[in-house]
Amino acid sequence: MSSVRHGVTGTRRAVAAGFLLPALVLLGALVVYPIGYSVQRSFFDKSGDSFAGLANYVELFTDDTILTAVKNNAIWVVFAPTVATALGLIFAVLTERVRWGTAFKLVVFMPMAISMLAAGIIFRLVYEQDPDRGVANAVWVGVHDTFAESSVFPKARPLPVHPLKAAGDGGYVTKAPVRAGEPALLPLVGVAPAQMPQDARPAAAPAAPPGGGVGGTAWLDFTRGGGGTPNVVDPKELGLTGLRVEAVKDGKVVASATAGADGSFRLPAAADGALLRLPESNFREQYNGVHWLGPSLVTPAVIGSYVWMWAGFAMVLIAAGLAAVPRELLEAARVDGANEWQVFRRVTVPLLAPVLAVVLVTLMINVLKVFDLVFIIAPGSAQDDANVLALQLYRSSFGTDADLGVGSAIAVLLLLLVIPVMAFNIRRMRRETRR
Repeated sequence: MSSVRHGVTGTRRAVAAGFLLPALVLLGALVVYPIGYSVQRSFFDKSGDSFAGLANYVELFTDDTILTAVKNNAIWVVFAPTVATALGLIFAVLTERVRWGTAFKLVVFMPMAISMLAAGIIFRLVYEQDPDRGVANAVWVGVHDTFAESSVFPKARPLPVHPLKAAGDGGYVTKAPVRAGEPALLPLVGVAPAQMPQDARPAAAPAAPPGGGVGGTAWLDFTRGGGGTPNVVDPKELGLTGLRVEAVKDGKVVASATAGADGSFRLPAAADGALLRLPESNFREQYNGVHWLGPSLVTPAVIGSYVWMWAGFAMVLIAAGLAAVPRELLEAARVDGANEWQVFRRVTVPLLAPVLAVVLVTLMINVLKVFDLVFIIAPGSAQDDANVLALQLYRSSFGTDADLGVGSAIAVLLLLLVIPVMAFNIRRMRRETRR
């Protein structure tokens, strides 16, 4: 009987080994061997012929470019998973009782169906500096212009033959005082006709207003197609509508006016003998928004695109965990007098702690390997500032000055960073299984 049992056990082990062998071969060929070779290669020089010892690892912590990648990776690990998990938790809780919650979750999860390459291209356009192309700056400039006065003619300027000169503060002033009964001429150039305000009309001939005041015309002294006479209002020239004009005596503004659609303006008699000044606010450069992909903001901008993609992933997992939370516990807390914030903070979040840990750890492992978004979104001028270890691994291994020794050392460093997170995740899963 014992020999029969021994034979059956041996057969089962052989069958098990037969089934496991293909998987073990693939695991060895695709995982174990590359890891072992990378560790070995990290101890050799650029050519791979000479043993370099720890020189490649020393370079990881002395090279400024690689140190920037390490610092940025730390920022990614701290902020990207935390923000994505927090947003996923908020979305899951707020949409739990909403009738259109399923549709909202579908929209939030949809970016997960987009590849990193496509998402990078999308956000490269979103972060474009030109507000006419970049959505982020279009919104930002719109909000800014709502609360801040924008300039009318940012590049306008007088010619030397004009009766205007620079005032020294970015504005312009007349070369001689104006007199009541004499029309004032304020011609400017430097504005493309296509960029003139839509309500601009053909400039009116300068005329002095009745009653002893000072009047005149501010116009674009440029005729499309050529022709025209300097300091003379020609038929095809447009008025500088909205241009602010100030009358200044002894350094004080005694009167002010704004040019109409035809460029005409009127000042009271107090402006007699004053210099007319066009203040700097007329010529201030237009606000073009934030340089999202500049050296200081490129990393937060790329993290924002990552959160946009992965907040849906976090929301779906947390929503599944939330569906398993016993409702009687939540109702009991409300019956005991807890408000919704207290129920969320003291009941919902503690019960969701295992799910939140899974999401957080998964995203931490994921951000350690982030490459596509940084490579595509960050422009060449800011790529060193947005650098991360996975991107530096690519650049060191396959760039113009490739050094496979340093590249292998970076790969080993990434492996060492991932192992503690994976070990924590495995330990937590085993602990949950024992329960």
